[in-house]
Amino acid sequence: MLRTLGVDSSTRPTPLHGQWPGAAHECATHRQLPRHAPGAAANHSPAEDAVNEPRPLVTVIDDDQSVRESLPDLLRSFGFAVQAFACAEDFLASDCLARTRCVLLDIAMPGMTGLELQAALSQRFPIVFITAQADDATRTQVIDAGAVDCLLKPFTEDSLLEALTTAIGGRA
Repeated sequence: MLRTLGVDSSTRPTPLHGQWPGAAHECATHRQLPRHAPGAAANHSPAEDAVNEPRPLVTVIDDDQSVRESLPDLLRSFGFAVQAFACAEDFLASDCLARTRCVLLDIAMPGMTGLELQAALSQRFPIVFITAQADDATRTQVIDAGAVDCLLKPFTEDSLLEALTTAIGGRA
C-alpha cells in the first residue's frame, strides 16, 4: 500500500519581510531549510564540489502550514533542496527565483492564487500543482497552461516523485 503525505509539526516557519506589490493581505511566512541533510558536514572541499552537483531546488508554495512543514522533509528524502513559502507574494520577493528548478504550488491561496502565479511566471520553470479541490475543469486549465501535473491532496509519495521526475528530469 502506498503511503500518503504526513505531517511533522516539529519545525516552525520563520518570517521573511517583503511583499509582492499590490498584495491585498499580509503574508510573510517563509521557511528556509538547510542545504545539507541533518548530520552532514556543511564544509566540503572544492574537489567535492566538482564531483557533487548541487541538489535541484524545489520550491513549495502552500498556505497550509502542515503541508509546508511535512512536504519539505519528504522532498529532502528524495534528494532535493527545498524552500517553502506560505504565499506566492513571498516567493516572488525572495532570492529563490533564480535557483528554483520546480515549483509545487497550491491552487487556492489568499492573495495571489496558484493560477495567477502560474500566469505570472510564464513557464519559467515547471510547476506541479497540489490541491484539495477535486475540480476537473481547473485541473485541465492548469495542465493546458503548461503545468506538469495536478495532484489531489492527499497524494502518494510515488505520485509526487513521478511528477517531480517528469518536471526536473527533462531539464538540465
